[in-house]
Amino acid sequence: MKYLSKLTGEKNYWDKAERVMQAVDDNGAKDGLLPIFIHANSGQFSGSNVRLGSRGDSYYEYLIKQYLQTNKEEPIYLSMWEDALKGIQKHLITYSERANLTILGERPNGLNGKLEPKMDHLVCFMPGTIALGVTGGLSVGEFKKKETWTAKHEEEMELSRQLMKTCWGMYKVTATGLAPEIAHFNLKNPPHMLNDGALPSPDVFDEDPGAEWRKDYVIKPADTHNLQRPETVESLFYMWRITGDEMYREWGWEMFESFMRYTITKDGSGFTSLGDVTTTDGSKRDNMESFWLVC
Repeated sequence: MKYLSKLTGEKNYWDKAERVMQAVDDNGAKDGLLPIFIHANSGQFSGSNVRLGSRGDSYYEYLIKQYLQTNKEEPIYLSMWEDALKGIQKHLITYSERANLTILGERPNGLNGKLEPKMDHLVCFMPGTIALGVTGGLSVGEFKKKETWTAKHEEEMELSRQLMKTCWGMYKVTATGLAPEIAHFNLKNPPHMLNDGALPSPDVFDEDPGAEWRKDYVIKPADTHNLQRPETVESLFYMWRITGDEMYREWGWEMFESFMRYTITKDGSGFTSLGDVTTTDGSKRDNMESFWLVC
């Protein structure tokens, strides 16, 4: 709606969007994190489920993107993004049991409730978005020529790298090389949080089918489908552009090859979502999601 105002010159679209954001901001979200539901009539939060997966992802993604899209003229969105990222680091970042994979979990019963070790594929927008927030879209080299590189920048970039690795692991762990809709994880007991100190994870995933890191991923039968979602490939694109690391292009190419191998239709006229990525026996759904086209 803001972009529509920019194109038409009619400010009312912008004002209506701002009223929604004002209502959200006025709720006083704790540590920048908010429940996934809000009453449309009252503008008050409903429930206490905090997550960056379904129903929660776009709010966080567009905080920093609004700031950048408006040429950094609305610093309130940068502030809201920074508050949210601090809250994520404090309440939602934990580590897997064996390989110390960085997990961005959920708090279904609020920030004082139990941490759920679950990541929707949708959450994989975060690695690239965090990197985007660090440099504003510039490469790290270009950013360092213009701005002072601080410990905060380094910590956030490292978080983006580690989350990217976890998202890529969702692809590497399956028989098809394609990610499930949702992955759960085995965590340390008690959970080791980022505020307890960052933990090292492997630089590469061991291809051995019996590798320990594979045991950290838990794919439940109801979550084995792949809907051709673009979040991971978008993050890989950002990570390559921002870091210059060719590894991210290589991961993207490997992902492309898996899509070509398992999702292309028999006549080659399109691509289909899959019912089960844990088997190569064939589970085509005979439908193509519209967002596949942005990949």
